[in-house]
Amino acid sequence: MLANPFFRRQNDKFFPDFVKNSDFIFTIFETKVIDREIELLHEANVKLFAQYIKKDCMDEVVKIVNDIKSGIIRPIYFLMGEEPYYIDKLSDYIEQNVLTEEEKGFNQTVLYGRDVAIDDIISSAKRYPMMAERQVIIVREAQDLSKNIDKLESYAENPMPTTILVICYKYKTLDKRKKVTKLLDKNGLVYESKKLYENQVGDWIKRVLQGKQYTIEPKASAMLVEFLGTDLSKINNELEKLQIILPKGSTITAKDIEENIGFSKDFNVFELQNALGAKNQLKAYKIAQYFADNPKDNPMVVTTSLVFSFFIKLLKYHGLKDRNPKNVASVLGVNPFFLKDYDVALRNYPMKKVSAIVATLRDIDVKSKGVGANALSNGDLLKEMLVHVFN
Repeated sequence: MLANPFFRRQNDKFFPDFVKNSDFIFTIFETKVIDREIELLHEANVKLFAQYIKKDCMDEVVKIVNDIKSGIIRPIYFLMGEEPYYIDKLSDYIEQNVLTEEEKGFNQTVLYGRDVAIDDIISSAKRYPMMAERQVIIVREAQDLSKNIDKLESYAENPMPTTILVICYKYKTLDKRKKVTKLLDKNGLVYESKKLYENQVGDWIKRVLQGKQYTIEPKASAMLVEFLGTDLSKINNELEKLQIILPKGSTITAKDIEENIGFSKDFNVFELQNALGAKNQLKAYKIAQYFADNPKDNPMVVTTSLVFSFFIKLLKYHGLKDRNPKNVASVLGVNPFFLKDYDVALRNYPMKKVSAIVATLRDIDVKSKGVGANALSNGDLLKEMLVHVFN
C-alpha cells in the first residue's frame, strides 16, 4: 500500500481511517474499483496538502502591484505558470500604468515570442529610454522561446536599470535549479501563476466580487465553476458582463447566471447531481432528456465525470469518522453550503450501493467513448446510468 507522506507518519498505510473498516474493504473488492479509489483518495490528499503550502496567487499579485505603485520597480518581471489569468493581469497593469501616455510612444514596446529571438529582446532591453526615466518592453507568448530561454542568463546577470523587461511565459515554468532562474529571481522578480483547483475557484470568485462591491450566491458560484471549470479568464469575462448589468452592492443569483450568461438553472449537471442525491427520479429523467436533446451543450463525457466525482465524494463521506461540517467540507472539497445535499444523499445511498454506482459509472464512461456501446446514443447512455443509480 502507498504511504501517506503528508498527514500521517511515514510508516502508516495510505488508507485514511474510514478504509480500515472491513466492510468498506470488501465492498470495494466486490466492485473491483480499489485501484481507482486509492488513486482518487491519494490525489485528494495531495491537493489538500497543496492548499496549505501554496501561496495565494491573488495576494502575491496584489503585493507586486502595490510595490509598483510605491515606486519599487524591478528591472525584470518573469511571469510564468499554468494559469494565464494573473500573467495577463500583471503585464497589462505594467503596460497601462508605469509610463505616462506621452512616454509610451517612444519607450514602450510589445514583442511576441514567435516573432523575435532572445538576442533581439536583449538588444532592445539594452537601449536607453528617450526623454523618460525608463522604457518598458513586454514580451508576450514568451513560451515560444523556451528552447533558447537560457540565453537570457547574460542579461539577467546585469540588467539595464532603466529598462523594465516583462516576460510572459505562459503554461510553462522554468527549472528553479537553473542558473538563469536564480539570476532572474536575484536581479528581478520571478512570479509563478499556479492553476487553482476546482474547489478553490468558488472562493476566488467571492474575493474578486468583494473587491468590486458585489456578492454571489453559493449556487450561482457553483454554476460558474461547473460550466466554465477553472479557467479564470473565462470566469472573469462573465463576471464583468454581470457587473455591467447589475448595480454595485448586488448579490449575483442563479437566475442572473441563467438570464445573462445562458446556463440553465434547472437543467444542468449541478441539478442532476441534486436529483440523484435526493432520489428524485422524475427530475433526473427530465434533466437527462434535456441533455439528450442538447448534446453539444451537455457532453456525455463531462456529465459522467461530474456525476462520478459526486459519488466518489459520497463514498469518502460514508467513511469519515469526524463528521464535523468544517472537516467534511474540507475533505470532500466542497462549499459548506452544499453539505446538506450530501447529507441527503448519504441517507439515500448506503456505502455498498455507492461503490456499485461508481463501478457502473466507469462502464458508462467507457461506453460514452465508443467502446463496446454498439453505437448507443447519449440519451440511451444517460437512461442506462439512471436505471443503475436508482435500482
